[in-house]
Amino acid sequence: MKLKFIAGVVAMLGLTGAAQAGGFVNGAFETGTTAGWTTGGGYRYGSSNTDLSPADFLPGGSLNSDDGVRGAVIDQSYVDPNLGSLIGTTVYSGKYAYRAEDTTDGGLATVISQKVNNYTDANIFFAWKAVLQNGGHSEDESAVMKLTLTDNTTGNLLISRSYNAGYTGGGVDARFSSEGDLFYTPQWQVEQLSIDKSLSGHSFTLSLLAADCEPTAHTGYAYLDGFGSVAPPVPEPTTYGMMLAGLGLLGYVKRRKQAGKKSA
Repeated sequence: MKLKFIAGVVAMLGLTGAAQAGGFVNGAFETGTTAGWTTGGGYRYGSSNTDLSPADFLPGGSLNSDDGVRGAVIDQSYVDPNLGSLIGTTVYSGKYAYRAEDTTDGGLATVISQKVNNYTDANIFFAWKAVLQNGGHSEDESAVMKLTLTDNTTGNLLISRSYNAGYTGGGVDARFSSEGDLFYTPQWQVEQLSIDKSLSGHSFTLSLLAADCEPTAHTGYAYLDGFGSVAPPVPEPTTYGMMLAGLGLLGYVKRRKQAGKKSA
């Protein structure tokens, strides 16, 4: 009788542990909102890229302000206003993605972050794109993106992607292309972390920071999608989506021509 009782208690504890295993909440933004995520933002106020941290702009951070969040959930109809179709799709998979920071200048930064506790799935996936404007600033002052996946259980930084436009693009790598003074990733950058026995059951935080240059005159922003345990399939572009991309490219070319006439 006692053995049956002990076995029942053990079984209940096992179920409790399973129920506490964490997962992603709205990791691909398919609610059309940022539910499940924490967002923040504010002005850089002279802060250097070296010292800039996503935590600075989240609630409670030293640079967080109530009116500082300028990111937005976007849908498949969204066309990048600065690059048009040159940057390709702005949604990796599904109907929605998130754009961290707005697409103009101003010396601002936006951060989006999500924490998962007691994570036991086999993988973590997410995808990103970035647009960083080179304004001739030093790499410590330029438009910047910082993306981190941290193991909160151990404090280890497991994935870190940090890029800035500095001078002639010295702060970017082969992932980026350039158009005028804009450095951008034409392809989605898909990141994967395999969860082995040493990581299973740990807590993890994904954070993305995108910021304009510190002197305020040049823009920086990034797209995020697909935060989850399975790599989502990338759908074929729809006819409507391709049409919008074409219109975006025409608008971009027109703006470039007008800018050339003004400078002539």
